[in-house]
Amino acid sequence: MEEAFAGKRVLITGGLGFIGSNLARRLVKADAQVTLVDSLIPEYGGNLFNIAGIEDRVRINISDVRDEHSMKYLVQGQDYLFNLAGQTSHMDSMQDPQTDLEINVRAQLSILESCRKYSPAAKIVFASTRQIYGKPDYLPVDERHPLRPVDVNGINKMAGEWYHILYNNVYGLAACALRLTNTYGPRMRVKDARQTFLGIWVRLLLEGKSFEVWGGEQLRDFSYVEDTIDALLLTAQNDAANGKVFNVGGEPVVSLLETAQLLVEANRGGEYAVRTFPAERKRIDIGDYYADDRLLREAVGWHPKTSLAEGLRRTLLYYQNHLYQYI
Repeated sequence: MEEAFAGKRVLITGGLGFIGSNLARRLVKADAQVTLVDSLIPEYGGNLFNIAGIEDRVRINISDVRDEHSMKYLVQGQDYLFNLAGQTSHMDSMQDPQTDLEINVRAQLSILESCRKYSPAAKIVFASTRQIYGKPDYLPVDERHPLRPVDVNGINKMAGEWYHILYNNVYGLAACALRLTNTYGPRMRVKDARQTFLGIWVRLLLEGKSFEVWGGEQLRDFSYVEDTIDALLLTAQNDAANGKVFNVGGEPVVSLLETAQLLVEANRGGEYAVRTFPAERKRIDIGDYYADDRLLREAVGWHPKTSLAEGLRRTLLYYQNHLYQYI
């Protein structure tokens, strides 16, 4: 699927972060002309080590997506824009809602305006989140499920997503959105739980410490980062995706407790403790969630290729070699 990007100009916001840097590696292999935009604000996951080995094959612009003047310049002439930059921490959004609003709403609108005026032919893929559904009414959750976010981050991501669909429908910008769920893998943030709880689990496990499983019975599906990138690339090159939103799920559906057990097995040892949910987290927990992603499979031929056990094994191997670069 990467062949379609050979020689194309590709802009990735959040390009030094977890998903952005893994996407950049795939595009570099395809001989795309890749520009990475990242603020490198410590809390948001950007890390120059994420592009180790491809530094001389990408263009890097250290800039904040909230800087509309930078974005006006950077979007010009691009064939594709993978819009991955965002504030992802649910707790941070509740403690500092204004910053979440600036990054996940105002900046998104500014980016779209820049594309409308200066790069109207670019195809845009926006990284949305399953968090916008809130607590599911039914499982698996499909794209017709009501949207009822339980935190500020979910509300702002929902707004950012729908600005992209609006600009597709009203202004003819080719845009779509992927509602990601529990993406994990090499280069994810492990310093803390701002990006995913699996990150802090991995760090503590490799440091020989016990990690905490809150609750344990909640059901989840996890998407290995390379499978998520497949979804990004397929929707970017397929006009059938324009103006649509898609769930990106994973296989199998497992409980958090089962996930912890798989992680320990992949590490060949380790300890965890089951704890009750902290009160501040319980208020914004969505309970069970797993996605119905048949719409994506039917539209662009996507399907997950990496089992959870294999994905956890690859993730642990990466951090066994590089943990010091991430803490």
